[in-house]
Amino acid sequence: MLYQIVSLLLEVAAGLLTGVCLLRLYMQHQRIPMSARSGNPMGPFMFALTDWLVLPLRRVLPALGSWDTASLVAAFLVQLALFGAQWLMLGGGAGWLGVVVLALFGVVRMAISTLTGLVILYAVLSWVQTQSYLSDLLGRLVAPALMPIRRIIPLVGGVDLSPLALLLLLQIAAIVLGSLQASVLGIAL
Repeated sequence: MLYQIVSLLLEVAAGLLTGVCLLRLYMQHQRIPMSARSGNPMGPFMFALTDWLVLPLRRVLPALGSWDTASLVAAFLVQLALFGAQWLMLGGGAGWLGVVVLALFGVVRMAISTLTGLVILYAVLSWVQTQSYLSDLLGRLVAPALMPIRRIIPLVGGVDLSPLALLLLLQIAAIVLGSLQASVLGIAL
């Protein structure tokens, strides 16, 4: 019971930190202003939560084009710390290779979960037609993923079904990722 409680707390903290690191990576790639002056409500929150980890990594890891490798490596390190802590709490039986593989899959799983959350928020806000910075921000974040789907699925009675289709694709990706993770871990261990 104690392992489950501690594991839950670690997973929530690591999930939040990993998700924010990945969101920071994606927002910088999309060139979305994140300073407090820009009016972006997420920027100061992301900086406060991730600067302690991302900024030192940025000193040694150069960006690759518009991709901030420091944010990506930070997300991986958080997942590695999570699975390493869980591994140690369970007695550290199998080798570290399984922990590294779990961390890699954890980052991909968190990217899928983060995008899923963004699409759900975007869809809900699109129903109420609010004109706010947050709804514009969500629109800019999910637009690249929705554009190819919108080319295939037309509006149905004036309703955009592309967020629903994207959510289905993300769920399928999560299922495939889980199956792939199980098969890779079976080989790695």
